[in-house]
Amino acid sequence: MEANFDRVKIVQAEGDEPRYGNQDTDGSRSLRHFIQPARQIGASVRQMLEAAAAERWGVPVTQVRARDHAVRLLDGEGSSASESGQQLGYGELAEAAMAKPVPAFDELTFKMEIYGTRTDVAKTLGMSDNDVRVNVTLLGGGFGRKSKCDFVIEAALIAKEVGAPVKLQWTREDDIRHGFNATTSVERLEAAIDENDKVVGWRHRSVSPTIMSLFAPDPGIASGFEMGMGLVDSPFDVPNLSIETGEEAKAHTRIGWFRSVSNIPHAFAAQSFVAEVAASLGRDPKDMLLELIGPGRKIDPKAANLPEDLWNYGEPYDEFPNDTSRLRHVIELAAEKAKWGQSLPEGEGLGIAAHRSFVSYVASVVRVRIADDGSIQIPEVHTAIDCGYCINPERVHSQIEGAAVMGTTLALHSALIYENGAVKESNFHDYPVARITSHPERVMTHIVEHPFSVHATGVGEPGLPPFAPALANAIFAATGKRMRDLPFGDKIV
Repeated sequence: MEANFDRVKIVQAEGDEPRYGNQDTDGSRSLRHFIQPARQIGASVRQMLEAAAAERWGVPVTQVRARDHAVRLLDGEGSSASESGQQLGYGELAEAAMAKPVPAFDELTFKMEIYGTRTDVAKTLGMSDNDVRVNVTLLGGGFGRKSKCDFVIEAALIAKEVGAPVKLQWTREDDIRHGFNATTSVERLEAAIDENDKVVGWRHRSVSPTIMSLFAPDPGIASGFEMGMGLVDSPFDVPNLSIETGEEAKAHTRIGWFRSVSNIPHAFAAQSFVAEVAASLGRDPKDMLLELIGPGRKIDPKAANLPEDLWNYGEPYDEFPNDTSRLRHVIELAAEKAKWGQSLPEGEGLGIAAHRSFVSYVASVVRVRIADDGSIQIPEVHTAIDCGYCINPERVHSQIEGAAVMGTTLALHSALIYENGAVKESNFHDYPVARITSHPERVMTHIVEHPFSVHATGVGEPGLPPFAPALANAIFAATGKRMRDLPFGDKIV
């Protein structure tokens, strides 16, 4: 658009799907879905402003050029023409530009949604959707929790009763005890080793209640998209590969969205087991991981006998294939930056893990130190991410740093215990989170560079799945003790 963004004000739209379309930005898909339409919208506006300026000056549109919030008259036509000194500001041209036809592009509309908050409130209060207005606030992430609007409905019901606006704020006790929780799971892995110490068989069994139990009668088995998150889409090049799941895993609580969803248990199990196999064979875990992945290739779903409806995060597989060369590269990059193989003091260790999710590739190397009292300290994390064309590196760094902190809580804390059908935990004294004393001291993010021709892919969620297995593997390297359950606590005893 050639706008001066010091003069641009961003205004958050209210929640209004009939007017704006789907306003949801979850699924780590904001950039991969919206960067190209946004560029096209900007280019369209620029061309309309240039057309309005050319009409006002009575010159061909090829004799004007938009730059720095103004359209400038050139002293001739073509790319070599110089600016004449005459210019018209965008504000001067706005009305005339709006009357111009919009240039033709394939995609010029945004699709985002507010999860039916407006319609659910209207239904609860017996009102028309048009009588409910949702003001969307620019707040931090809820990692899935805010996709449920039960707290909004509660505020609306109270406001209706008292006949006045209300501010509703749940206590932390209410929040912890009445959430929509990430599902539990059981993962069992087995490997077959031949006489040359090569892995020739790999079986991964996974059972978990499904999030679909929240929306429909509970089928007692994980859905296709849940199994497509790091389970059936395994990157391993093993001659005999079996991925299995079972029925009758009924939900016993409300299951909700959680950052990276089913990728967490699948990655934790598979990546931890890679390190266990390596240890049993006396192999380096990084080398073992690369050997299991095999040569760089784009996995053919048909040749790999994958489901026809293979979940690929809503993207066409031919444009967003499972490319193991990119997974290999982030593993090698993270290992290089972390100085993998270095000698460490007693009580310290390095662990590595990698995972593809939301069509991005991430590898983490975690360095761990076990204190004299057994507490787990994390001096350093190196994470390499291949998210296609990187629009905003600062945001990528922030997301990876946040994933390391959240991953620490996920690995060390965050267990909920039910007693008599109710959550036992209530506040930070019995439901702790990572604090300054326990979260990673340094998180280094290494972004694989790509041109714009390589699709931008997910960033918000992919940093989380590899963290816990990398940490668990580092603890084994430091202590010889395996962590096979999440969470595994903040002390080694």
